[in-house]
Amino acid sequence: MSELTFSVQGESASEAKFIAKTRQFRLVVDEPETLGGTDENANPVEYILAGLAGCINVVGHLVAKELGFSIKKLHVEVSGNINPDRLFGVSNDERAGFKAIDLKLIPETDASIETLAKWLRIVQDRCPVKDNLTNSTPVKVSVEKQYAV
Repeated sequence: MSELTFSVQGESASEAKFIAKTRQFRLVVDEPETLGGTDENANPVEYILAGLAGCINVVGHLVAKELGFSIKKLHVEVSGNINPDRLFGVSNDERAGFKAIDLKLIPETDASIETLAKWLRIVQDRCPVKDNLTNSTPVKVSVEKQYAV
């Protein structure tokens, strides 16, 4: 299979709100009022957690089929802690990102615990979002000045 490319484009709607488009979808990224937003939608780090949960869901069901069992429902709980000091320029003592992310999967299935252990190892290995969160991915950032014509 050839490589797949995904992209998002968007613009700021305010200091704390970003409106993004991907394919035919509109994504609103906002902050809670306590962080200067209007609390219209999830914030960027919540989207990361949701992306991880959603990816685990897709890969989990795919791998279950490959292993010959079904998952009636997959409950996913994911959380992480961030020290906001670097974000707000208070201190550089800790990184800006998550210190750790905790992911709990609760599948409704008849599969044995041994099968679920094997399933979990494969799911973790094949989930693209988990891979991006646990391994260094090159990110090229650039800026272009828009000139008036």
